[in-house]
Amino acid sequence: MKKKPSTPLSREAEAFIEMLSAERGASLNTTAAYGADLKDLETFLARRKKKPINADTEALRAYLKSLDYVGMTPRTVARRLSVIRQFFRFLLAERLREDDPASTLDSPKLGRPLPKVLSRDEVDRLIEASRRDDDHGRMATLLEILYAAGLRVSELVTLPLAAVERDPATLVVRGKGNKERMVPLSDPARLAIVAWLHVRAAMLEEGEKSRFLFPSRGRTGHLTRQRFAQLLKEAALAAGIDPARVSPHVLRHAFASHLLEGGADLRSVQLMLGHADIATTQIYTHVLDEKLRALVQDKHPLARRKRRPPG
Repeated sequence: MKKKPSTPLSREAEAFIEMLSAERGASLNTTAAYGADLKDLETFLARRKKKPINADTEALRAYLKSLDYVGMTPRTVARRLSVIRQFFRFLLAERLREDDPASTLDSPKLGRPLPKVLSRDEVDRLIEASRRDDDHGRMATLLEILYAAGLRVSELVTLPLAAVERDPATLVVRGKGNKERMVPLSDPARLAIVAWLHVRAAMLEEGEKSRFLFPSRGRTGHLTRQRFAQLLKEAALAAGIDPARVSPHVLRHAFASHLLEGGADLRSVQLMLGHADIATTQIYTHVLDEKLRALVQDKHPLARRKRRPPG
């Protein structure tokens, strides 16, 4: 059987695509994607005996619901909606329509993606792998501090020497908005710092001084975020962990999640992370909920029973 020839885009849609290319400099990939999205919309509208020039809000809402029905992700639906909104604004601006039926359409709720988290065993393996590397203990110290204090990577690499010179039980961190916060240090982190201070002093040339805990001869004067991220990927490989799963922020996530697993209260974790809003910290409770749900599904004896059909 011969396939029915594909129905071309409407003149209005073709004009819109041409505008994207000529006025906005859209790439071929972008115009092709927009064209495919509009083609799908017009095919749906045609089944309702409608076209872009006479489609109403109800028809557009029905189209968006159809995308949800076939299992399209909220993020993809949001992208389709963005194309629709731009298209109908174009029709209104070109006076091809007297109204904009897409102006009152609601965006789908995207939700907030759960942060990636390493297990405690994986963190231990990561730190142990960094100890085996011949970097004079610098990387192990960086990881011990990062995991013990949940610092942002920018806070970690710019730590001043003065913050640790007296072997403190707590670390004073200057974070976003130049705000200071105090974070308790674990014993392993403190021991790693003490060992690193001896190595650090020996590594500096005679008369050379640096105000940073992790000095560098580069332009910034301290270890850069990019270099630390690179070293972290190397440590992940050495530890047998997929480097794609590891980043400085993932270790910050691990710090928060593991504290909550251990019974820490949300307010304390918020203060240690330096979050201005506790709602930001609450995302980690969702990670914990997911882990508990998976634990019940995998380990609970009743979960293994086959459910009998009702009746």
